[in-house]
Amino acid sequence: MNNIRVAPNFVLKEFECKDGSHQVVLYSKLLEKLQKLRDLLKQPVIINSGYRNPEHNKKVGGAPGSLHLKGMAADIVVRSISPARLAEKAREVGFDKVIVYASHVHVEVRQ
Repeated sequence: MNNIRVAPNFVLKEFECKDGSHQVVLYSKLLEKLQKLRDLLKQPVIINSGYRNPEHNKKVGGAPGSLHLKGMAADIVVRSISPARLAEKAREVGFDKVIVYASHVHVEVRQ
């Protein structure tokens, strides 16, 4: 389900809500920036969390106004790059907001 290629290096199911519902919303600007980041790094960008429906967002402690709810945010990792370095590269490709966590990087785009 949702095994549809939406960019050269991403399929739609990577952005699905992680609650098993297969629900997905994906803002095109987020996908464009993630593909630019993938092209820059020449390494897989792993989506830990993309879209979240309201129930799942609440369950994982997401902010009530989280952009994950609109498909405009993702939590990402690149296995061979530290979160701090990944954040630098994410800023370089133009994400509107970048937050570094110990285990991943949160990226957002705005309208």
